[in-house]
Formats: sequence, structure tokens, C-alpha cells
Amino acid sequence: MKRFIDLADLEPAAVRDLIALAQKLEREPEPEALAGKVLGLLFMNPSLRTLASFQAGMARLGGRSFVITPGQGTWQLETRLGAVMDGDRAEHIREGLPVLASYADAVGIRSFAEGKDLAADMAETGFKAMAELVDKPLVNMESAMNHPCQALADWKTMDELDVPAQGKFVLSWVNHPRALPLAVPAATLTMAAQRGMEVVVLRPEGYEIPQPLADKARRLAKASGGSFTETTDRTAALKGARVLYAKEWGSTRHYGDPSADAELRRQLAHWKVDEPWFAPADPACHFMHCLPVRRNVAVTDAVLDGPRSVVLREAYNRMPAQMAVLHRLLAR
Repeated sequence: MKRFIDLADLEPAAVRDLIALAQKLEREPEPEALAGKVLGLLFMNPSLRTLASFQAGMARLGGRSFVITPGQGTWQLETRLGAVMDGDRAEHIREGLPVLASYADAVGIRSFAEGKDLAADMAETGFKAMAELVDKPLVNMESAMNHPCQALADWKTMDELDVPAQGKFVLSWVNHPRALPLAVPAATLTMAAQRGMEVVVLRPEGYEIPQPLADKARRLAKASGGSFTETTDRTAALKGARVLYAKEWGSTRHYGDPSADAELRRQLAHWKVDEPWFAPADPACHFMHCLPVRRNVAVTDAVLDGPRSVVLREAYNRMPAQMAVLHRLLAR
């Protein structure tokens, strides 16, 4: 494996092999596996779990890491091609990224969607422009429309909880004060489809999954024996569900229009997960969320602090899952 960009680039058997490696590294640590290796981490956007879990994982394998957050102790980075750099951005990625890559054995990049042009974000134009500048093993730490590290950790979490591979997985839109990117929803629904699950996206009108992502999920589900549907009917969606995965995202109908999005979500405060949501679900239904989460906006305290919630387990699993990825990329 040379790059970890999209979980869907791997066959399900290869994903399961990565998860098995993650489990092995938990049981039998290899503190010298990446001795002498250096991981360069470029964060164009904020992070808590991704930053800490990659640094901790690399250290546990005997390697080292450095973190670059443009504008915080380093020059601001310009990403636009053809830009006239007469503003506050002193360095372009076309020089900055190759330099960073030359100091490292592998590179991780986190670069969110711009949230202005759905077609451009769907095409991953920003991330791809940066990826082309890196000649070392590369990890997608979240791009405009993908978060494979989160998806891998979520798959591992469901395996540990004995969630059936063919079980019902509901990805539900939940409320947030503003529009958020589609990266986690996209990665999550395709992950569950790859796993062979009955995937249902529950969302209000205006928050439909973009057609290319829906088509991708259907294709992956068909290959793995699962299915993919969307609905606005909460009771039908949650009937028999084994997982309720809550996530916030912006209106796809009003993509790039914050005022129209805000007007639409103003009517949707009731899209907040509470215990009554689980009435139609399987009694063993788990609650998942990638974090960070707005308490009592997206989900109530009672659910987050209750026995259904596995959000902390998901967050922990980021580290061993990413250790497996780094081991595959760098161990000899």
C-alpha cells in the first residue's frame, strides 16, 4: 500500500486485513516497527482526534512526527494556482509541500471542503492538487468528501461490538448551528456499504446525499451484498437498526449559500437525537458519532452519556486503526 486516500480503494478483504493488523498491534505492540521513520502532518484545518491519534500512533510504533499548521508558527500557505501573492500568504503549496515531504518518510494532509462549489468539492480539486506534489506515502486525514481514517476506525468499532455485517446501519442528519462538510457522511455511508450493511440515510428535505456519492454507495453495497436507500421517515429508517450514526452536514440543495442553508435549518431543531428515537430500533442499537458533537443540539446528554453511546470507543479506535495504516505504509 502506497497511499491511503479512500477506504473504497481497498477490497473489503483488505479492509478486514487492516483491522486485523490494528487488533494485533493492540495486543502485541511493536515499539520498534517504525524506528527512524518520520511522519509529516499538514493541517490546513483544526483537529483534536486526528492530530493526537496520529502522533500517538506513530510514537507507539517507534517513529516520530512533526506538525505544520499554516499561520501558527509557519508561513500562511497559498493553495490557489495562478494566485498573485500580494496578500498575507507568503508561501505556495507548490514549494511548501515538496519541502515538507522531503523531510518525512510519509505525509498526512487534512484539507476541508471550501463549501462554495459542490462540483469542485466533489472532484476533490484542492486535495488532489496537494497530493500531486507529494512523492512519499500519503494519508488522507480528511478531504472535501472523504475521511477514510474515521471510516476505518468505525468499521473496527462495529466489529468489536459484534454488529452483524448485514445489519441495518442508519446515518442520520442532525442539527448544527451552521453547515458542515460532507466528508464524514460520505466516508461513513460508503464504509457501511462496503461492509455489506443495509444502509439507510435519514435526513430532512434539502439535505439529500449528492448523486455521485449515492451511486458510489449503491455500487459498493451491491458488491458486498448490502443495500443503500434514503428517506425522511424516521420510524421506518430506524426500524430494526443496529447502529444509529448521527452526523451534521450542510444543505446540498443550497450548497455554498449560507443564508439559504441557515433559513432551512432554522426549522430543524427537532432533528436532535434523544432516547425516543430508538423505540423502533433493535434493543441492542448503538449510537455513534465521529466527534466533536454539539451536546443538546445534535444529541442529548442522556444519549451521549448513556449505555448506547460508543463515541469514546470510536475515538480511541482512531489510533490503532491509523497505526495499522502507518505500519502498512512504512514497515519493512
